Amino acid sequence: MTCLSGGSFFVRRKDGRQWYHASLSRDFRSVPMPETAFPPLVDVRWLAGHLHDPQVVVVDASFFMPAQRRDAKTEFGAAHIPGARFFDIDAIADTTCPLPHMLPAPAFFAEQVGRLGIGNDTHVIAYDGNDFMASARVWWTFRVFGHDRVSVLDGGLRCWRDQGLPLSSEEAARTECEFQARFRPELVSNLEDLRKAAAERSIQILDARSPGRFAGTEPEPRPGLRSGHIPGSRNLFFQRLIDETSHCFKSVAALAALYRDAGIDLDRPVTTTCGTGVTASILALGLYLLGRTDTAVYDGSWTEWGGRTDTPVETG
Repeated sequence: MTCLSGGSFFVRRKDGRQWYHASLSRDFRSVPMPETAFPPLVDVRWLAGHLHDPQVVVVDASFFMPAQRRDAKTEFGAAHIPGARFFDIDAIADTTCPLPHMLPAPAFFAEQVGRLGIGNDTHVIAYDGNDFMASARVWWTFRVFGHDRVSVLDGGLRCWRDQGLPLSSEEAARTECEFQARFRPELVSNLEDLRKAAAERSIQILDARSPGRFAGTEPEPRPGLRSGHIPGSRNLFFQRLIDETSHCFKSVAALAALYRDAGIDLDRPVTTTCGTGVTASILALGLYLLGRTDTAVYDGSWTEWGGRTDTPVETG
């Protein structure tokens, strides 16, 4: 074990890969990562010490379901982490697609994040006020477009508030930057990929929706969708990954147990899905913490699959 400045540790595995531990302020966790990767999670103390780092840009990626009756933009305007910019997942998206917040074209993404003052050398920190909805989605999106300098604030805005750290209602000054996007298709699954996976059972499919929605005993929040799940898929409700007290991710050991209990073999590839690709990204982040850096997200998710009449559905 090697101690670095700022209270972080690197631990070397027997196979030579490096494990990253982001902070001493929480229970010890080991995160397998490539040698040059940025940490998938940072804690509020780390961010508080780096708010004025010119290489760091903070984005508020808060997103709420309609039933929550909350307005992310309004809440951001009232109080956000100082210097943060609002990342609207419904605006930085393919707005020509009838499905919600689908991935945009690479050029459009590059233009929009460049306007936020994000360049290819920027370390992006995404947070939200709703249990990783949609900071994990933004983390995944940046990775899809070739940007690994991205982390999620563990515990989000709630943890920031609980620590008594400052908030602001002022709009952050920003300088537009050039961002070059490099699309990684291996991190995205589409309808045909899932048809094949469901038919051949070639890839593990993990659904982040609630057990009732997965089983088909609870209605979908969006009208016009069938109830149930993709044949052969497994279920792990995304909320189970989050500690109810700290609102941070659970320990690596606890996460591994949750995935295994859901029937997931951590040595095999996984595609995650949910309602619209938001909470599926939380499962992808959890898998990244366990060393599965290749997890793909089904972008259309159940809104696409359950909204069609030519896709098979299982219940129970």
